[in-house]
Amino acid sequence: MADRDAVFGARVRAVRQRHDMTQVSLAKRLGISPSYLNLIEHGHRPLPAHLLVELARIFEMDLSDFGAERDEQVVADLVELFGDALFDGQELADEEIHEFAAQSPGVARATVKLYRAYREAQEAMRTLASRMTADQETPGVEVTGNWRLPSEEVSDLLQRHLNYFPELESGAERLWVNAGLEPESLFAGLVDYLDDVHGIDVRIKPADEMDRKVRRFDPGAGVLYLSEVLPPHSLNFQIAHQVGLLTQSEILDQIAGDRRLTTEESRVLARVALANYFAGAVLMPYERFLASAEAQRYDVEMLGHRFKVSFEQVCHRLTTLQRPGADGIPFHFLRVDIAGNISKRFSASGIQFARFSGACPRWNLVAAFMTPGQLRVQLSEMPDATRYFCIARTVNRGARGFHTPPARHAVCLGCTVEHARKLVYADGVDLDSDDAAVPVGVTCRLCERLDCEQRAFPPLQRTLHIDENTRGASFYASVK
Repeated sequence: MADRDAVFGARVRAVRQRHDMTQVSLAKRLGISPSYLNLIEHGHRPLPAHLLVELARIFEMDLSDFGAERDEQVVADLVELFGDALFDGQELADEEIHEFAAQSPGVARATVKLYRAYREAQEAMRTLASRMTADQETPGVEVTGNWRLPSEEVSDLLQRHLNYFPELESGAERLWVNAGLEPESLFAGLVDYLDDVHGIDVRIKPADEMDRKVRRFDPGAGVLYLSEVLPPHSLNFQIAHQVGLLTQSEILDQIAGDRRLTTEESRVLARVALANYFAGAVLMPYERFLASAEAQRYDVEMLGHRFKVSFEQVCHRLTTLQRPGADGIPFHFLRVDIAGNISKRFSASGIQFARFSGACPRWNLVAAFMTPGQLRVQLSEMPDATRYFCIARTVNRGARGFHTPPARHAVCLGCTVEHARKLVYADGVDLDSDDAAVPVGVTCRLCERLDCEQRAFPPLQRTLHIDENTRGASFYASVK
């Protein structure tokens, strides 16, 4: 580990010197002491993930080009996959995994890819078995050479860019000027822009005529159809999304041309995600939104009222405020369904999310389902002693009437504790209290806390010894 710290420290020193920045000035921007930065640069202290994110933002670097984020992500993936019950009895130490990733990075990435293929093959077999058990007709199963889900590749694309795309921000700002948009009449302004500039008519149609779609563009007829079930903020978002596809196509293709998007499905999904990014930038213009966020102390509900957008849309936008010299708090964001499936994830705070297994049930994100619509606040501490401050709330999506009830998700927005006092939600919370911090982990197999009543599996680094005459906080509290 000392060699690894020395490598990362040398990278930090080289980048700083290349930008003619002193240790004192860089330490000030990182919020640490010059002496601590000196220790990092000389390999005497590890480089924490949240400082790596700050370095990438300060020097306007892609994390994957910097190298450390990719290495740390591979290590995190390896630690998680070796936590699978498949490897019970191997007793792999963290030091061995780090050394493996450092000495053979190509083989390490291939191992992660192989394990991902194994997990997805298992899932395909379970799906096939359930269909056969249900005595349903079983369609042919197409097997391809790529086992990675397009959604994972797109999530990694957003992470590599720190969820900030300056070209799309500039495009959104130009739209406001060229279309003469006004905050109080945004819908009318976007509709007029499509008609005047692109010859496209916007029509609101009854839900039963939309074939369960909420947006449909007919380029031949020059008509954008929107469903009547969309609330006002979603109408604006869908129109802005279509404008993005029409006006930002070259930029979307350029970003989605990333070689790490390995399939056409991944590239198309990336275009959709980027058009959504553009729509968010239109509805919540960068400078005005950042100023409002800071003035309102990141009050998500108040920002939603001011910009006429949803709770989730505000949370998304807050994660994109990464403009150098005009950046907001580095947040992480997560969205899960009631079964624990992660549908969206992004981390600028340095927190790690599980890729192959369930999240920690102690997160307020999980507890949010017990109090639908109510905001839950949590101060948490990870096993490495890093503390995070998070808010979580359920959101409903896709309600179309009595026979199609809404899908309920929970969203979480959080940051490292040093930024928490900037949030209105931290008022009255003792951020320095050990008692107030809830011990959480990435997932059970990677968490060493044995006194957790929520534990579902034994930790990776412990041997399972069951004493039938002893019962701890959980069934696995007696492991050694």
